[in-house]
Amino acid sequence: MPRYDLKVNGKSQSVTVDADTPLLYVLRDNLALRGPKFGCGLGQCGACTVHVDGVATRSCLLPVSALAGKKITTLEGLTQNGQPGKLQQAFIDEQAAQCGYCINGIIMTSAALLSSTPQPSDTQIKDALAGNLCRCGTHQRICAAVKRAATA
Repeated sequence: MPRYDLKVNGKSQSVTVDADTPLLYVLRDNLALRGPKFGCGLGQCGACTVHVDGVATRSCLLPVSALAGKKITTLEGLTQNGQPGKLQQAFIDEQAAQCGYCINGIIMTSAALLSSTPQPSDTQIKDALAGNLCRCGTHQRICAAVKRAATA
């Protein structure tokens, strides 16, 4: 099996896995990062979203062999000194999660949005999050959390 050197959350990591192993499995099974979740395995729900070179990416679809020289950031990488980052804190303050399963993908997608659009409109937030499935019905709180983080 080949060895892959990855840059995850600012740290160099090495894993020995098959070339077609999805990044999601590497993150969860080999690196014990629990932020990204397995939802559908088809890239449709967003629960597995991470950033690859700053772009929100579905990790269930991305083979580890495609990541040479790429910077990978997971939900855990958004923390600041072991504390929730401003976006994560906004989700806590707005009580934007219920079951919490989708929140990894929603926060990671929101972080990418805020990186490119620091003061997004409600429409921009809704458009950015359209590909993330949440069945709990906290959409208004999610939008409020993204707005809160934008003004923090």
